[in-house]
Amino acid sequence: MDDSTPLYKTVNSCEIAVSKPCCLVIFGAEGDLAKRKLLPSLYRLYTSGMLSDNFFILGTSRTELGAERFRETMLAAVKEAMPASFDLKAWAGFSAMLYHSAFDYGDGPAYGSKLRDLLPMLEKKHQTRGARIFYLAVPPTVFEDIIENLGAAGLAREEAGSSRIVIEKPFGRDLESSQRLNSIVHRHFQERQVFRIDHYLAKETVQNILMFRFANSIFEPLWNRRYIDHVQITSAETLGVEHRAGYYEKAGVLRDMFQNHCFQLLAVVAMEPPPAFEAERVREEKVKVFRSLRPVALDRLNEHVVIGQYSKGMIGDAPVIGYCEEEGVSERSTTPTFAAMKIFIDNWRWNDVPFYIRSGKRLAARRTEIAVRFKPVPHTMFPESIGGPIDPNTLVLRIQPDEGMDLLYQTKLPGSKVCLNPVKMDYTYPRGVLLDAYEWVLLDCMVGDHMLFTSQDWVERTWSFLTPVIEKLGRTVTLETIPRYPAGSDGPVEAAALLTKDGKQWRPV
Repeated sequence: MDDSTPLYKTVNSCEIAVSKPCCLVIFGAEGDLAKRKLLPSLYRLYTSGMLSDNFFILGTSRTELGAERFRETMLAAVKEAMPASFDLKAWAGFSAMLYHSAFDYGDGPAYGSKLRDLLPMLEKKHQTRGARIFYLAVPPTVFEDIIENLGAAGLAREEAGSSRIVIEKPFGRDLESSQRLNSIVHRHFQERQVFRIDHYLAKETVQNILMFRFANSIFEPLWNRRYIDHVQITSAETLGVEHRAGYYEKAGVLRDMFQNHCFQLLAVVAMEPPPAFEAERVREEKVKVFRSLRPVALDRLNEHVVIGQYSKGMIGDAPVIGYCEEEGVSERSTTPTFAAMKIFIDNWRWNDVPFYIRSGKRLAARRTEIAVRFKPVPHTMFPESIGGPIDPNTLVLRIQPDEGMDLLYQTKLPGSKVCLNPVKMDYTYPRGVLLDAYEWVLLDCMVGDHMLFTSQDWVERTWSFLTPVIEKLGRTVTLETIPRYPAGSDGPVEAAALLTKDGKQWRPV
């Protein structure tokens, strides 16, 4: 069979592509991402029959472990991640695919002896046909070293198989750094070999937005400036900075959440229908959204952007400390943990429709959703006795944790002559979906499908929009002027004003 022909497994009446023969080299195999997400996801793919029999994992780190100790470490990680579904017999088969190699990522010659010379032996044993995936589960500070050394060792070349590289977010920290990283990547890898990962795109509920929009004729004709008043995108967390203070102090909420997760949601809501449901066609339409963003007027930044930082408060019944009291955070830090933006898309479909986006830590609830608020009826024919203005229809696409969607509409209250009753039509996603977000992106990378990965153009367009805003805030925000909000609230009061001055209001977090 041709190597390019995917194999499929039928699950719940749907065909899902099974991974092709390949090896996965994980840089940073002892790190938090590998332990919490990658290895548990790979184990689940194995137990569900989605991994090829011709497959192995080579974990790399700076610490010398050896294959047996590496397997023991990953056994503990997988058990912790899925205590209810762990199967020791299945683990015996999966662990036979695990290997380890230790070297310093900045040591160029080591890539020859520790990777280039080792991989052919393992590939021959597992018959993976020279297909290699290099996964960078490491801090962004070592991306460049790894990419340059892979290229210098000849590991980016596709001579007797394929070579792909998976790069975690954040891809750069501004426009200049993202362009530099892209240039280094393309010095050794072609764009078709590059998989820039954002697991948000692989969430079932995010993928469902495209199906919902483009497979239902009753909604797509209304999906424009004539019928939609505004759109709210919310990504709220109850967690604080946790153990990520070193990273978060350099990033802040705009780099950590807006450039990737929040803008991914904006893209799937606002994009035009592609001519075909193919990776490149879908990615092209997403890029067009960001080509059409109206630049933020920096001299009137407060009209479009609000930031904030959490102070001490209550999350549920538990008291929590403020951001500047967190371990690893400077007591004079001005790093924003909350941001809200009003964005306009200057194209035919969305002209002058505001998109309000907010994201923050230590908010009242954990919730990610998209609320599409339709315009009110043009003329109210009902008497004033109905009790005030009629609430417009609102469609809410719930991403997490209560995955699903609901639509608010008006009906007549039984037993009265004229009395409206708002009713919610609700759909909740089935629990226990086959694959979680990381399982989808890992599988698609093995198959070679770019649908759930961002392109070079997308990365640079999003950074070109955000970088001027981030730089302006960096020059003007001080310890005295950054708005504070108590942990457990909906965010700073200034964020509410962003909407109230437009005669609108946020949905409660």
